Amino acid sequence: MSWYKPSDVGFATRSWLANVGYGGRLFARLLATLWPSLKRFGLVRDQIHFLGNYSLVIIAVSGLFVGFVFGLQGYYSLLRFGSTDALGQLVTLTLVRELGPVVTALLFAGRAGTSLTAEIGLMKAGEQLSVLEMMAIDPVRRILAPRFWAGVIAMPLLAAVFSAMGVIGGWFVGVVMLGVDAGSFWSQIQGGVDVWRDVGNGVLKSVVFGFTVTFLALLQGYAAVATPEGVATATTRTVVVASLAVLGLDFILTAMMFTT
Repeated sequence: MSWYKPSDVGFATRSWLANVGYGGRLFARLLATLWPSLKRFGLVRDQIHFLGNYSLVIIAVSGLFVGFVFGLQGYYSLLRFGSTDALGQLVTLTLVRELGPVVTALLFAGRAGTSLTAEIGLMKAGEQLSVLEMMAIDPVRRILAPRFWAGVIAMPLLAAVFSAMGVIGGWFVGVVMLGVDAGSFWSQIQGGVDVWRDVGNGVLKSVVFGFTVTFLALLQGYAAVATPEGVATATTRTVVVASLAVLGLDFILTAMMFTT
């Protein structure tokens, strides 16, 4: 007995392609708003404060505790090989290359991404976006674009804060608690971390994640069904889709950056 019909598969494929096309057109419209958004940077600045400043505490505290844990785990792993002086390099490389951009993006999706989706979804449910269109105001340019560019700008800054707090956490555990030589800790960082290859690639990752997470959050809110259930579903979908996208892009970017 067949549980599906060929027509069902065709309809699902057509719907998926339509959604991809809708998202692609919205992304192109957002990219085209770069110059108008810069001319009205006050709107972007307010959204940077909303997205970045309100996410700063959870990012900083999470980075500190990740540094604590990784400093402790790294110390006892290196102790087996008599290389505890390399703890600073190990912690820093792991943070700036991987954990900083990735964990920051996941936390950003859970904190700021859901907020963006819920805000845009509620505007749509309350017909505020329709009112703007009736007033000949493009909601993509006036509402979505400042939030989009604010997320792109805020993500690398938050990732830098996460990595810096992680290094401080690793220093505290390694040097203060476990007795690693402070000079060796910092000299290993200076000698073993390349600004362009390591830090630069981490910044590039965080920029890509900023584009991805912010766009997906806005897309889910803009395309949400204008009901309370639709907004709730879109908010949940933002976390799931954005998290999977970040992890998948992290693998692709790592393969491109560090395997050559």
